[in-house]
Amino acid sequence: MRMRLKKHLDERLNECKHYLLAREGDGFFRLDEKQKMLNVIEISSAFGDVRPITLELGCGKGAWAIQSAQNNPDKHYLAVEKLSNVIVVACEQAAEINIPNLRFLNCRAENLRCFLPQNCAEHIALNFSCPFPKKTYANRRLTSKNFLELYKYLLTDNGIITQKTDNLDFFNWSADSFKQNGYDVYDITYNLDATADGNVVTEYESKFRAQGMPIYALKARIKR
Repeated sequence: MRMRLKKHLDERLNECKHYLLAREGDGFFRLDEKQKMLNVIEISSAFGDVRPITLELGCGKGAWAIQSAQNNPDKHYLAVEKLSNVIVVACEQAAEINIPNLRFLNCRAENLRCFLPQNCAEHIALNFSCPFPKKTYANRRLTSKNFLELYKYLLTDNGIITQKTDNLDFFNWSADSFKQNGYDVYDITYNLDATADGNVVTEYESKFRAQGMPIYALKARIKR
């Protein structure tokens, strides 16, 4: 079932334009590659300086990004969500709280080269990404080969990727994918403590923990 569009969606997103750096839009797919690359964001204009960012892919309603930005006011956060219907909620919450070190990007993860400069992210967070359990959809997983190559473009030299999920099969598949595509995998845990240093409990994580489900987590960095 398709999600029904929220009323006055465009107007609501426009009211949050300070927080929403760019939208993919329907016309994006009609652009040629050269035109698409004209959308690359200047980090200094967005945040006021060029410090590396923490990039969350699939931010949903923004709970993790908002809490993380509040916990770390000296760092910049950019949260990405492809669904306009969902990201509008995150933008409105950030605007209401007035968080200076957080921005949002409304686009598909596979198109991030068209919006972000090379080596801009010191941390890419993959929190409860869709596992796409059918093998025929494996290339849509955010830990599949094409995405891992994209992350090499976006990450700084010492940048890391963190992954959290409730899906053991997806977690093990992801760990193997990282290793097969030029990453070192470390800090692997099959039962993440909610109070672990730096952990921010997401909406999904809270729900899964309430059901007694373990949370799987790892970190990965590019092999040098």
